[in-house]
Amino acid sequence: MGRIPHLPGVNSAMKIVLVTPTPAELHTGNRTTAERWAGFLRELGNQVGVRSEWNGEECDLLIALHARRSFPSIERFRQGRSLAPLVVALTGTDLYIDLKNNPDAIRALELASRIVILQPLGREAIPEGARPKVRVIYQSAERLSPPPPREESCFQVCVLAHLRGVKDPLLPAVAVRDLPASSRIKVKHAGGVLDPDFAGQVEAEQRSNLRYQWLGPLAHEDAIDLLARSHLLVLSSRQEGGANVVSEAIAAAVPVISSLIPGSVGILGADYPGYFPVGDSAALRQQLERAESGDGYYRRLEQWGEKLQPLVTVSRERQAWADLLVELG
Repeated sequence: MGRIPHLPGVNSAMKIVLVTPTPAELHTGNRTTAERWAGFLRELGNQVGVRSEWNGEECDLLIALHARRSFPSIERFRQGRSLAPLVVALTGTDLYIDLKNNPDAIRALELASRIVILQPLGREAIPEGARPKVRVIYQSAERLSPPPPREESCFQVCVLAHLRGVKDPLLPAVAVRDLPASSRIKVKHAGGVLDPDFAGQVEAEQRSNLRYQWLGPLAHEDAIDLLARSHLLVLSSRQEGGANVVSEAIAAAVPVISSLIPGSVGILGADYPGYFPVGDSAALRQQLERAESGDGYYRRLEQWGEKLQPLVTVSRERQAWADLLVELG
């Protein structure tokens, strides 16, 4: 990476601990986010450690990703450091499940100095009293240069999702089962089995569905290469705080077809033409057929993504963290 330009207002170096409960060997969106944020914070001149929990070590700032799962660290830090800055970053599980009824998640917001969300619609899920603490930091992704060529043997649809219920990961496979023989659509799915119930399902689907290929878990760079060579990304999740893979698709100029959830609408916009109702495989199939048909729909998706590319630039996300550090300084 080249020299980082001077960012006005950045305060003196801090010792920062960034807590994420996701193991380093598991390439989830949250882990990717945590490692990227740590990189930015180091580029801004800070000493940063990424941990699964805060163990009492001395630091100037704690950033905790996931309010409920990181709550033990949040609570210990605040008990020992009552005036120190504490940032709580919210995941989709926090926003759309835990804040409805989990006292630890709610208490985490009360203890936080600032709350980070990944798209503006997340504010609506946060208790009104905590909303003044909220800052939106859109996730970024590096643009590939030069971009790899698109797959030529088929109309490739990419799914980057670990196999667990909230991702509804086999919905794209179901959607392409009954496509006409003339269709060139094939689904390539990368992701690990996090819910054992899916192990047999994904193997059976792959045996019976010639349009579906499960690749298992991939290293992040291999997943991005798969995405960049695809014609479409499908995000079939039932909820997301703001999926990192959507930003990666925008940066790679790969159109997105997404379930109609706040986490995607907050990034792509309310009028984006590439949504389908959550869990509706027939509606998803119709969107895929339209994209393949050549009637101009695919180009509309491309043009929309092109307009969004400034939103997901690395410099924008880095500056957002610089601004937040100044606030906390």
